[in-house]
Amino acid sequence: MSDPISALLLGIIEGLTEFLPVSSTGHLLIAQHWLGARSDFFNIVIQAGAIVAITLVFRQRIWGLTTGLRQRENRDYAMKIAAAFLTTALLGLPVRMAGWELPETVSPVAWALIIGGIWMIVAERLSERRTGVAEVTWTVALLVGVAQVVAGVFPGTSRSAAAIFIAMLAGLSKRSAATEFVFLVGIPTMFAASAYAFLELWLDQGLGEEAWGDVALAFVAAMVTGFIVVKWLLGFIKQHRFTGFALYRIALGAGLLLLMPSGT
Repeated sequence: MSDPISALLLGIIEGLTEFLPVSSTGHLLIAQHWLGARSDFFNIVIQAGAIVAITLVFRQRIWGLTTGLRQRENRDYAMKIAAAFLTTALLGLPVRMAGWELPETVSPVAWALIIGGIWMIVAERLSERRTGVAEVTWTVALLVGVAQVVAGVFPGTSRSAAAIFIAMLAGLSKRSAATEFVFLVGIPTMFAASAYAFLELWLDQGLGEEAWGDVALAFVAAMVTGFIVVKWLLGFIKQHRFTGFALYRIALGAGLLLLMPSGT
């Protein structure tokens, strides 16, 4: 397969999976087994494309929050986003510096997909039995921050899935409210993570020669695909559960373990 087509497909996969509760890291790892491994810089850039996509989707909400901070409701919501982000940063930075992360091989990703799928089904059922609140609480905000760190340690977990379902279990009753908050927290979190990864790469002199046309193509593909997927998902969850995504994760994880039992 030619490099431009491979880059295009990887960008589309990143856009499709970054915000769905199915794990973009896991899907990119699996895809690169067949499409060819790419540089860390390439992976950072396509994630940046997905970040731009979600920023565009929520541009009006972000503008309303930033220009309406005099209103108590907006100020409170923005402070909770900041609290979730700072929790992730304060816990995640030492974890990252210590190198606490599972190897990005197929077996741990497959198990994370399966366990995460089961967790989604159980968590959604448990949250539906509880009498929750419609607004984000401080407890929800802090737990979302912790969930993002856990997802970063276990490739295949899915940042969005871990955070959305911990928010629902913590009492946020509406799937749409939990998803919106997690996505808004994800914007500064992903920007910071990408910037940190880029800085590490630059300091290690890992910015070698790149096929800039391929990088640009993948960036645009991730951005366009991510925008479409987020818009679709926000409408979908108003009427549907996450069960379909959970079953997909379990089936994919089981298939990987059967097809690639050695994990390579």
